[in-house]
Amino acid sequence: MTEFGREYGDGLFELCAEEGLDEQVLGQLECLRSLFREQPDFVRLLMNMTLSRDERLGIADAALRGQVHPYVLNFIKILVERGAVSEFASCAEAYRDRYGKAHDIAEAEVTTATALSDEQRKALKKRLEEMTGQQVRLKEHVRPEVVGGVLLELNGKRYDNTVRHRLSDIKQALQSDAN
Repeated sequence: MTEFGREYGDGLFELCAEEGLDEQVLGQLECLRSLFREQPDFVRLLMNMTLSRDERLGIADAALRGQVHPYVLNFIKILVERGAVSEFASCAEAYRDRYGKAHDIAEAEVTTATALSDEQRKALKKRLEEMTGQQVRLKEHVRPEVVGGVLLELNGKRYDNTVRHRLSDIKQALQSDAN
């Protein structure tokens, strides 16, 4: 997350939290983040400096007016005016972080070799919530190179219980015994 993203995301969160709109706006920011990822041409259009500022603002307005809360629309327009639409994901991340802190939600990144089943996901989420005393939001990644097990990042700590990590530990132990 960039300093720009933190500053602007925090500012938007403070405004929305005061108005009781923080949850609604979080959902819209996450939706826009996905949209921008899926439609990079739209983002490039909003950043295209061969178009005038008013043209770029008009494009944002035409595409988003009535689709998102006016605070979100105005936020996008501020990014367009500052030539900082590329910072949107960082701003949304900062907003999500502030929302999580305000609502006692922990973000957990879980990496496994294969996708978790619904049953595994529920059990893991329940266990993490019991451990932390917080509501936990899981962000899942599938990476076959972990071979098996779980790599978990939660509250700034990394827990590596993957087969790949255990094999690495065994290799190091064997190498140190050989010396």
